[in-house]
Amino acid sequence: MSLMPAPSAMSDRRDKLRRQIKQEGLDALLVTNFVNVTYLTGFTGDDSYLLVTPTGDLLISDQRYSTQLEEECPGLELAIRGPGSKMLEFTAKALERARPRRLGIEADSMTVALRNALAEALPKIELVATSGWVEELRLIKDKEEIQRTRRACELARRAFDVVRAKLTPEMTEQQVSNELEYQARQFGAKGVSFETIVAVGPRAALPHARPTGRHIGASDFTLIDWGVNEGLYMSDLTRVLATAKISPKLRKLYGVVLKSQLAGIDAVRPGATCEEVDQAARRVIDDAGYGKHFGHGLGHGIGLEIHEAPRLAQGQQRALKPGMIVTVEPGIYFPDWGGIRIEDDVLVTRAGHEVLSSVPKELDECLVG
Repeated sequence: MSLMPAPSAMSDRRDKLRRQIKQEGLDALLVTNFVNVTYLTGFTGDDSYLLVTPTGDLLISDQRYSTQLEEECPGLELAIRGPGSKMLEFTAKALERARPRRLGIEADSMTVALRNALAEALPKIELVATSGWVEELRLIKDKEEIQRTRRACELARRAFDVVRAKLTPEMTEQQVSNELEYQARQFGAKGVSFETIVAVGPRAALPHARPTGRHIGASDFTLIDWGVNEGLYMSDLTRVLATAKISPKLRKLYGVVLKSQLAGIDAVRPGATCEEVDQAARRVIDDAGYGKHFGHGLGHGIGLEIHEAPRLAQGQQRALKPGMIVTVEPGIYFPDWGGIRIEDDVLVTRAGHEVLSSVPKELDECLVG
């Protein structure tokens, strides 16, 4: 698979943004969020801005990326600053040449310091705060984005299968985390989506536990939350492994969480609100008497970043649309015992949904060593 999306896809995305700029009565938008620059251009470096105008686009970068820009952004107009040229001054000059009267800026990511410096350097240009314009475009994945996410899920499965087969009681959480990243890279991934969570027994009560030197054999179960970056797009999964004879409590709680997750996945469909999907899963845990032990939202969007819109949570009234990809990850946590969480990546389709991740989630005894 080619690393970069097709230039036509990039152009279509910028054209959609161009229409929004016109509708809002602006003359241009300065995109300074590096992830958004990647989405709109295919450029995977940083320290670069994109100026989108009614008549064209200008990628503002520096000489370090000259060759990379030619490879990743063929046909895109470039403004390349040389050694000794400061980004603010160079950008201000490019904006002066473009002569927008009302310039949109990404208020969600631009620092106050940069905004004030631009205002001082460009007193004749009105800076207009915008919020979430590119992120709204990123909500709906196209066919290539979906395929890349599917590949990220497959790479995560392959890495997990190898690591699960290699587990021993002497392995530490950190060693398991390291091995998952190594195996993902061996299968062709760029790396992991985030620092892998490997939490043995009571440490699984920490939803964002960092791996430590605790041994797998120190408890009868281990929670692993991992994901793979296939090159640009991310996956995010969680499984619980029983590493000894399954206790009645573990079996009961796991059954509740699994039932909750399946209810949440079943609720994913076009038109359903994010809150409704969250409620479908949360109701199962509430009815089982563990509602106060489920203290986070049901899931989040994934894509170029591991946490994107939309959010599956209480109070979120956004309606799901085909092309959105979300995680579904209910959990139950007891500080003195541990936690159970099960997570899959789910695509909203025209007919309902498709689960992109395929790691088995039956609670089988995975006797290690």
